[in-house]
Amino acid sequence: MPSGRSSDRQQRRRAGTASSTRGNGAKRRSDAQTPAKRSGTRPGTQAGSRPRPKNKSRSETAGAFKLSSTRRAALLALLLCAMALSVSVPLRTYLSQRGELAAQEQHRAELTQQVRELEMRKEQLSDPERVEAEARSRLGYVRPGETPYIVELPGRPTAPPATPAPEDDGAWYSDLWKSLTGN
Repeated sequence: MPSGRSSDRQQRRRAGTASSTRGNGAKRRSDAQTPAKRSGTRPGTQAGSRPRPKNKSRSETAGAFKLSSTRRAALLALLLCAMALSVSVPLRTYLSQRGELAAQEQHRAELTQQVRELEMRKEQLSDPERVEAEARSRLGYVRPGETPYIVELPGRPTAPPATPAPEDDGAWYSDLWKSLTGN
């Protein structure tokens, strides 16, 4: 650029021809060297006018870490999957232990009930008359000098238990084969 002052119109014309031949990167550099820059105003603006919006490039609209929206969504999905996997194992352990705890609490309640019943039974058996009644009814004990009588009521004849008929004796290997095949 010349070191002397020239009109704004000539500098704009030079910037326009330079940008058309060199591309967008050259236009930005030529805009930065305008006299407006030297005078303290922003490039592309005149004194007292509103600044025009900048053309946003792809890297400026990409957001955090300059990633596209698709990549951000994929990264978010990957992050959510990693969090779900890291939470699933402790959650599964927690739920299984909670089930085991409920089963153990139920077992403890059953054992507590059983202990109460046994304590009541112990109190009942501490009475000598109750012990004598139990011995007479369950064991058939009698006092010395008493005559025991056992009364059998008719009506139900008891059949002797059936014994299986012995099979014909064969060789040991045929018995083994029969036991294996189920015949």
